[in-house]
Amino acid sequence: QVQLEESGGGSVQPGGSLRLSCVGSGFTFSSYSMGWFRHTPGEARGFVASIRPGGTTFVTDSVKDRFTISRDNGKSTVYLQMNNLKPEDTAIYSCSRLSSSGNSFGQGVQVTVSS
Repeated sequence: QVQLEESGGGSVQPGGSLRLSCVGSGFTFSSYSMGWFRHTPGEARGFVASIRPGGTTFVTDSVKDRFTISRDNGKSTVYLQMNNLKPEDTAIYSCSRLSSSGNSFGQGVQVTVSS
């Protein structure tokens, strides 16, 4: 059973930083691409970033100068480093195991950027 547990969310002022973590279990973590998505209530999830097993990364244009995705296969963990946060980054951030047979998602963590 795939399990994804996110942590690291919270409230921060504009210009601040947060690092999200997601621990995966129930599958061979190192074999899968992993990703981060975000959404606000009433909206569909939007892609933020992904990382392949070998480390190739993709980050959506709107945050690519501020967000970095990384992974530690030894810890079965994927990270999202978010710098220079803006109010429009406020959302629920969810970790995902990416698969052609369907993506799995964690429950998500709230990130709130407000002064």
